[in-house]
Amino acid sequence: MITQFSLKIKASIATLTGLLALSLVIMSCTQQPGTTSPATTPTPMAVTNNTAGEEINQKLVAANTRFGFKLFSQIQKKQASKNVFISPSSVAMALTMAYNGSSGETQKAMTKALELQGLTLEEINKSNLLLKQALTTADPQIKLAIANSLWANQQVTLNPDFIQKNQQYYDAEISKLNFSDPASVGTINNWVKKQTNGKITEIVDQLQPDQILWLINAIYFKGNWSEPFAKEATKNRPFTLLNGSKKQHPLMSQSDRYQYLENDQFQAISLPYGNGQMSFYVFLPKSGKSLDSFYNSLNAQTWEQWMKQFRSRQGSISLPRFKLEYDISLNEALKALGMAPAFNRQQADFSGMSNVKANIDEVKHKTFVEVNEEGTEAAAVTGVGIRTTSAPARSEPFEMVVDRPFFSVIRDNKTGTILFMGSIVDPQ
Repeated sequence: MITQFSLKIKASIATLTGLLALSLVIMSCTQQPGTTSPATTPTPMAVTNNTAGEEINQKLVAANTRFGFKLFSQIQKKQASKNVFISPSSVAMALTMAYNGSSGETQKAMTKALELQGLTLEEINKSNLLLKQALTTADPQIKLAIANSLWANQQVTLNPDFIQKNQQYYDAEISKLNFSDPASVGTINNWVKKQTNGKITEIVDQLQPDQILWLINAIYFKGNWSEPFAKEATKNRPFTLLNGSKKQHPLMSQSDRYQYLENDQFQAISLPYGNGQMSFYVFLPKSGKSLDSFYNSLNAQTWEQWMKQFRSRQGSISLPRFKLEYDISLNEALKALGMAPAFNRQQADFSGMSNVKANIDEVKHKTFVEVNEEGTEAAAVTGVGIRTTSAPARSEPFEMVVDRPFFSVIRDNKTGTILFMGSIVDPQ
């Protein structure tokens, strides 16, 4: 029998839809059949989050930003010729949920990879709670919901403190499943589909009896442009691909005052959603400048510098209408960032999660994004499998025609949180 504690987050309306789900799988192979004790799914806890008047620790936002750009860099270097679209904010939150069950050298490795040095676990958890509250109530014109869940094998006992922290700080739903029942796969995937408004339909393809846990984080974001693009202004125009060839593709166009930045390397624009607290940023390398050279200068430090240099300016923007799906395993990228011990069967230590020795088996990430005249819709799912082991602005109007590969970001301007980022080399 499955016990579920659900969290329903009230959100607002806008044109960007984003979802990230992180699934954490722990596989138990050290216990023999008949020797496991039944898992106890905790009853709903009367948790009081005394966050009134407290502020988000900006060290956590800065850590998430550094982690996000490092992760994106690792992926983009390996897939420079492909579209890349990820949700670093949700990956960070989901991994932090797993971080609550890590210990010893594994915790140190995850601290380094997630850039959490100088923050206590309590500070991390409380700031994530405050951040989630701030993001989901940011703008009545934007719909943003964040949901977390833990799907436990009914034959395994999870650490009560691990469960309590994930409930208290991440509002995680807790469910027990029979991992030997094929129907359990559909139960998890139906939750994913619901949280992503049907944009992501599957994160689990099968469950093994020796798995003990799937941990999933989902973010759903939908927002309309503050000023929608007129559909009659959308025209087919040439878009230059990385190999120099051109394809005809619909470009949306409008003119207004925008937050804008231009230097010798690129043009950049901020297109606001709703009341303007959240924006879609587009960075377009200048003609003759490559997207790779732009990425060589892109990191958390330069990003923060650029954010301070945007100024209001009259101009026009032509932006491709596009829609894409993206699917990647994050194992190698996370190992390169220092998380290798968490994947190693001999070294991994998740003793804070369960008394069953475990290591991360796989981290999967799926995304969906669509940009059109009304706004943007995006979705992302990340699955983590854990296996038991033993220049100065000019005054004249600008013209920005995004007719070649570009970098894009969806950002909450108040907190500085990056919800999504992507490299678009071939709009579909």
